[in-house]
Amino acid sequence: MALDSRLLTKARTALAEKRRLNEERFERRLKEIASKAPRAYGLDMEIKATVSELVGVALGVSGSEYIEEIRFKNLDLQRKLQEELKQAGYPEDYLNEKFMCPDCHDTGYIKSVICDCLSELYKKAQREALSSLFKLDDETFDSFDLLYYDDAPAPDTGISPRRSMEVIYEICVEYARKFNEKSNNLFFNGTPGLGKTFLSACIARVVSENRHSVVYDTAASVFAKFEDAKFNRTDDPENMRNEIKRYLECDLLILDDLGTEMTTALTIAALYEIINTRLVTGRKTIVSTNLSFPELHKRYSAQIMSRLEGDYQVLTFRGEDIRKKRNKI
Repeated sequence: MALDSRLLTKARTALAEKRRLNEERFERRLKEIASKAPRAYGLDMEIKATVSELVGVALGVSGSEYIEEIRFKNLDLQRKLQEELKQAGYPEDYLNEKFMCPDCHDTGYIKSVICDCLSELYKKAQREALSSLFKLDDETFDSFDLLYYDDAPAPDTGISPRRSMEVIYEICVEYARKFNEKSNNLFFNGTPGLGKTFLSACIARVVSENRHSVVYDTAASVFAKFEDAKFNRTDDPENMRNEIKRYLECDLLILDDLGTEMTTALTIAALYEIINTRLVTGRKTIVSTNLSFPELHKRYSAQIMSRLEGDYQVLTFRGEDIRKKRNKI
């Protein structure tokens, strides 16, 4: 499972800020005790001095014969400190440094494994990144309404748009729930307003909540960044390289509105690089387009179409524009 380095950095920064605020709260407690219960404050300083002595023994600075003596001294001082704090009206553990996360002691890692506390901050950062593109509170599988799709059989297939969408909906739910390195790549096609972006957002939400890195962007935006990187049209080349890297290396890339970009040799080369690189490395991609396959063949190379038709599960959205139907209600 690949984590988005940009979002992980943001999560680490958030954890560092939470740690700083927690340390400030502890310092305020120390100052309060120094002012209102100076004897307790002095005992706390003595306890810290015995800890330093133990560290010195461990490092070979002091003789090991003093270890037991120092330990007994430390325990006696702790007992006296608790009594002093209690008499002053404070909890016995008031001067104990309290970690926000008892598992990793606010480092974000347990050995080399990311801790749940940092993982939650990462998921929050990912939700914020996706919410700038999706209304993630609204776009959930539970709010997807199949009643907007016509239940009458289509003349060409004999299957109603609603029945077709029921199948697509179930595929998307299972895809999101079970997403892993063996999942398919998906190709959504169909006319505008049939729920392609909505279901993409639903998948993004669930997959990202399950700690996978998800990047969503429109084809026009992605190809513009490839073009800027190629012609050095940026004030921050390293950041642009990282953006390109995110497109190529995230667990799930959702490339929306393919076909709305201006088709050039560069955009075709960029699309091929994205599709081929992610296929070779086993990373998963969802591509959506309003174009039909004949239109796609006219626009893109045979190599690209071969991969889209051969290595992606094609889901064709059918029916009438449900956005228009909503607006009539």
